[in-house]
Amino acid sequence: MSDRPSTLLGWRLLALLYDFFPLLAMWFVAATAFTLAHGDSVRGGWMGALEFLVFLAIAGLYATLSWKRGGQTIGMRPWRLRVVAADGGVPGTGRLWLRFGVGLLSLASAGLGFWWAWFDRDRLTWHDRASATRLIRLPKAVRGQAAEGGAD
Repeated sequence: MSDRPSTLLGWRLLALLYDFFPLLAMWFVAATAFTLAHGDSVRGGWMGALEFLVFLAIAGLYATLSWKRGGQTIGMRPWRLRVVAADGGVPGTGRLWLRFGVGLLSLASAGLGFWWAWFDRDRLTWHDRASATRLIRLPKAVRGQAAEGGAD
Protein backbone atom coordinates (compact mmCIF):
# COMPACT_ATOMS: atom_id res chain seq x y z
CA MET A 1 0.00 0.00 0.00
CA SER A 2 1.32 3.44 -0.92
CA ASP A 3 1.97 6.12 1.69
CA ARG A 4 1.07 8.81 -0.82
CA PRO A 5 -2.24 10.57 -0.12
CA SER A 6 -5.21 9.96 -2.36
CA THR A 7 -5.77 12.48 -5.17
CA LEU A 8 -9.51 12.71 -4.42
CA LEU A 9 -9.84 13.66 -8.08
CA GLY A 10 -12.99 11.62 -8.69
CA TRP A 11 -14.63 12.99 -5.55
CA ARG A 12 -13.66 16.54 -6.55
CA LEU A 13 -15.28 16.11 -9.96
CA LEU A 14 -18.45 14.63 -8.45
CA ALA A 15 -18.66 17.55 -6.02
CA LEU A 16 -18.24 20.01 -8.91
CA LEU A 17 -21.05 18.28 -10.77
CA TYR A 18 -23.34 18.47 -7.73
CA ASP A 19 -22.43 22.13 -7.15
CA PHE A 20 -23.35 22.98 -10.73
CA PHE A 21 -27.06 22.59 -9.96
CA PRO A 22 -27.44 25.12 -7.10
CA LEU A 23 -25.21 27.48 -9.09
CA LEU A 24 -27.39 27.05 -12.15
CA ALA A 25 -30.45 28.00 -10.08
CA MET A 26 -28.71 31.14 -8.78
CA TRP A 27 -27.59 32.03 -12.31
CA PHE A 28 -31.18 31.68 -13.54
CA VAL A 29 -32.32 34.15 -10.88
CA ALA A 30 -29.57 36.59 -11.90
CA ALA A 31 -30.38 36.15 -15.60
CA THR A 32 -34.04 36.83 -14.87
CA ALA A 33 -33.09 40.03 -13.07
CA PHE A 34 -30.95 41.11 -16.03
CA THR A 35 -33.74 40.28 -18.47
CA LEU A 36 -36.32 42.21 -16.44
CA ALA A 37 -33.97 45.21 -16.08
CA HIS A 38 -32.91 45.21 -19.71
CA GLY A 39 -36.25 44.27 -21.24
CA ASP A 40 -34.72 41.58 -23.44
CA SER A 41 -32.18 38.82 -23.09
CA VAL A 42 -28.61 40.05 -22.81
CA ARG A 43 -26.66 39.12 -25.91
CA GLY A 44 -23.32 40.83 -25.62
CA GLY A 45 -21.64 44.17 -25.29
CA TRP A 46 -21.05 45.74 -21.93
CA MET A 47 -24.26 44.26 -20.48
CA GLY A 48 -23.17 40.78 -21.50
CA ALA A 49 -19.77 41.33 -19.88
CA LEU A 50 -21.45 42.64 -16.74
CA GLU A 51 -23.76 39.63 -16.63
CA PHE A 52 -20.77 37.29 -16.99
CA LEU A 53 -18.95 39.06 -14.15
CA VAL A 54 -22.06 38.81 -11.97
CA PHE A 55 -22.24 35.07 -12.68
CA LEU A 56 -18.58 34.69 -11.67
CA ALA A 57 -19.20 36.72 -8.50
CA ILE A 58 -22.18 34.53 -7.62
CA ALA A 59 -20.07 31.39 -8.07
CA GLY A 60 -17.26 32.90 -6.02
CA LEU A 61 -19.56 33.96 -3.20
CA TYR A 62 -21.26 30.57 -3.18
CA ALA A 63 -17.95 28.73 -2.90
CA THR A 64 -16.06 31.00 -0.52
CA LEU A 65 -18.98 31.58 1.86
CA SER A 66 -19.72 27.84 1.94
CA TRP A 67 -16.07 27.01 2.60
CA LYS A 68 -15.81 29.69 5.28
CA ARG A 69 -19.03 28.65 7.01
CA GLY A 70 -18.37 24.93 7.28
CA GLY A 71 -15.58 23.97 4.90
CA GLN A 72 -18.05 22.45 2.45
CA THR A 73 -20.30 23.39 -0.43
CA ILE A 74 -23.56 21.53 -1.00
CA GLY A 75 -21.81 19.33 -3.56
CA MET A 76 -19.02 18.40 -1.14
CA ARG A 77 -21.31 17.13 1.62
CA PRO A 78 -22.43 13.79 0.12
CA TRP A 79 -18.81 12.92 -0.64
CA ARG A 80 -17.59 14.00 2.84
CA LEU A 81 -15.10 16.50 1.43
CA ARG A 82 -13.90 19.55 3.38
CA VAL A 83 -11.55 22.43 2.62
CA VAL A 84 -9.02 23.08 5.38
CA ALA A 85 -5.90 25.21 5.70
CA ALA A 86 -2.58 23.44 5.16
CA ASP A 87 -2.17 23.22 8.95
CA GLY A 88 -5.65 21.66 9.30
CA GLY A 89 -7.32 24.83 10.58
CA VAL A 90 -9.92 27.11 9.04
CA PRO A 91 -8.56 28.99 6.01
CA GLY A 92 -8.88 32.76 5.85
CA THR A 93 -11.19 34.51 3.42
CA GLY A 94 -8.30 35.73 1.23
CA ARG A 95 -6.98 32.20 0.86
CA LEU A 96 -10.45 30.96 -0.06
CA TRP A 97 -10.84 33.63 -2.78
CA LEU A 98 -7.37 32.71 -4.07
CA ARG A 99 -8.45 29.06 -4.09
CA PHE A 100 -11.55 29.96 -6.09
CA GLY A 101 -9.61 32.12 -8.58
CA VAL A 102 -6.90 29.56 -9.25
CA GLY A 103 -9.59 26.87 -9.41
CA LEU A 104 -11.26 28.86 -12.21
CA LEU A 105 -7.95 28.97 -14.06
CA SER A 106 -7.58 25.24 -13.50
CA LEU A 107 -10.98 24.62 -15.08
CA ALA A 108 -10.36 27.11 -17.90
CA SER A 109 -7.20 25.24 -18.85
CA ALA A 110 -9.21 22.10 -19.63
CA GLY A 111 -8.92 20.97 -16.02
CA LEU A 112 -5.12 20.85 -16.11
CA GLY A 113 -4.88 22.19 -12.56
CA PHE A 114 -7.03 19.30 -11.36
CA TRP A 115 -5.21 16.62 -13.38
CA TRP A 116 -1.97 17.94 -11.90
CA ALA A 117 -2.88 16.14 -8.64
CA TRP A 118 -1.98 12.82 -10.29
CA PHE A 119 1.64 13.97 -10.62
CA ASP A 120 2.04 16.15 -7.54
CA ARG A 121 4.08 14.53 -4.74
CA ASP A 122 1.37 15.47 -2.20
CA ARG A 123 -1.52 14.90 -4.65
CA LEU A 124 -2.48 18.58 -4.54
CA THR A 125 -4.13 20.60 -7.29
CA TRP A 126 -2.94 24.03 -8.44
CA HIS A 127 -5.54 25.76 -6.27
CA ASP A 128 -4.58 23.66 -3.24
CA ARG A 129 -0.93 24.69 -3.61
CA ALA A 130 -1.56 28.35 -4.47
CA SER A 131 -3.92 28.96 -1.55
CA ALA A 132 -2.16 26.76 1.03
CA THR A 133 -5.40 24.84 1.53
CA ARG A 134 -6.21 21.16 1.26
CA LEU A 135 -9.23 19.08 0.41
CA ILE A 136 -9.71 16.24 2.85
CA ARG A 137 -12.16 13.36 2.91
CA LEU A 138 -13.89 12.95 6.26
CA PRO A 139 -14.39 9.49 7.75
CA LYS A 140 -17.82 7.89 7.59
CA ALA A 141 -20.02 8.67 10.56
CA VAL A 142 -20.76 5.67 12.74
CA ARG A 143 -24.47 4.80 12.87
CA GLY A 144 -26.03 5.72 16.18
CA GLN A 145 -23.15 8.05 17.06
CA ALA A 146 -25.40 11.12 16.79
CA ALA A 147 -28.14 9.42 18.80
CA GLU A 148 -25.74 8.51 21.64
CA GLY A 149 -24.48 12.08 21.89
CA GLY A 150 -28.02 13.47 21.63
CA ALA A 151 -29.57 16.43 23.37
CA ASP A 152 -29.27 16.59 27.13
